[in-house]
Amino acid sequence: MARILLIDDDDQVCATLESLILRLGHECMTALTLAQGLQIVRDTPLDLVFLDVRLPDGNGLDALGLIRSQPHPPEVIVLTGQGDPEGAELAIQGGVWDYLVKPSPIKQIKDTVRRALAYRAEKEAHTDIDLDLQGVIGNSAAMRQCYEHIAQASRSDSTVLVTGETGTGKELLARTIHRNSLRAARSFVVVDCAALTESLLESILFGHVKGAFTGAAMDRQGLVKMADQGTLFLDEIGELPLSAQKTFLRVLQERCFRPVGSHQELESDFRLICATNRDLSAMVQAGEFRQDLYYRINTIHITLPPLREREDDIPVLAAHHLDRLCRQRNIAPKKMDSEFLAVLRAYEWPGNVRELFNTIEQAFVLSGSEKVVYCQHLPQAVRIRVTKTLLCREQEAEASAAQNLADPCIQVHGLDGPLPSLKEYRAQMERMYVHRLLQVYGKDISAMLAVSGLSRSHFYAMLKKHGLEM
Repeated sequence: MARILLIDDDDQVCATLESLILRLGHECMTALTLAQGLQIVRDTPLDLVFLDVRLPDGNGLDALGLIRSQPHPPEVIVLTGQGDPEGAELAIQGGVWDYLVKPSPIKQIKDTVRRALAYRAEKEAHTDIDLDLQGVIGNSAAMRQCYEHIAQASRSDSTVLVTGETGTGKELLARTIHRNSLRAARSFVVVDCAALTESLLESILFGHVKGAFTGAAMDRQGLVKMADQGTLFLDEIGELPLSAQKTFLRVLQERCFRPVGSHQELESDFRLICATNRDLSAMVQAGEFRQDLYYRINTIHITLPPLREREDDIPVLAAHHLDRLCRQRNIAPKKMDSEFLAVLRAYEWPGNVRELFNTIEQAFVLSGSEKVVYCQHLPQAVRIRVTKTLLCREQEAEASAAQNLADPCIQVHGLDGPLPSLKEYRAQMERMYVHRLLQVYGKDISAMLAVSGLSRSHFYAMLKKHGLEM
């Protein structure tokens, strides 16, 4: 028996769905407001949530982030009275199971419930598998989703594409997948595509025989053969030259290759994991990456979130690395001052986890024999960047407040002249609100989402809708 929550302000819809759910043998709970529904989400383990979009106290789509951030997030079916293409896109990006428009046939709703619960049961059956997450730190909602993807990839032998900004830990994730797979006892072979010169690429990947070229004094095994029965990891595959992409596509399809200078083909049964910080789909459009190769490597796609989108993990990552440094130097554990942590949280971390670890090590060295790491031990560049950012926000907020006081049109929000239509007024106020968020908080997305209550996907959609840029 599943536990299902209805969040909808229409009594008749709730009564109809509740009757259907009870007939299917499940437990049903109802909430007529978004606040009431989210309270139930926080307090009660749920399997499925029916979510209306337009509720008396907010937009249901804005709550997707909170629902999906629960320790065991329920599946979500959006049921709205008015279909909206942009809303459907946001809902799917937010991870909903289905997007239905009222009135939907009872049979369709019944089938959707059964499929969603069957999918959840299948997913839950595999979450009991203990993953070896050695070195992988973080418990934010974004990282918990990554753990689900790691589990799925580990159970499969399909090709994996890992994307993410520089420093997010793509190789660590690839090693974690290999360590949890059936190939764990075999080799994990790393190929840095950015370091491959076109002249030596085939020799490095496929090997060569003695005398194949000047300097080839003996046979040499290539990295593809070394990965036989194991995992081949192509790091920064976006840097692979087009000429090599065509050659490697055949190897990927046939699992056969010919060493340089040899007439004999060899086989290699490898599992491929690729990683890149570039937008391969855009590269395909620009003719910089082969479309057929892109489709072959994009079977399982895992995106690692940047550190600025997992702010709650920053103190945990910092403490982990600081403790590791203390153990390596065989000194007593150090603590982090509260102001030190506040600066870490306020910094944007363009270099992500790699930059954070480097910064922690610099602070560790500067702290010497002190037992506490203070803000003063941080690199000056980090402290200056955070201080300037905070000062700029304060100045912009003060200037904007002064402008509002001096401009009566702003005080009355444009209602002192001819009245616009309600639709136009809503659009104007929405744009003004988003513009104000950008003025006050700059590029601090976490702060803007916290203040506005918007989901990340909805926030970006509003920026696009009103032609605003960060």
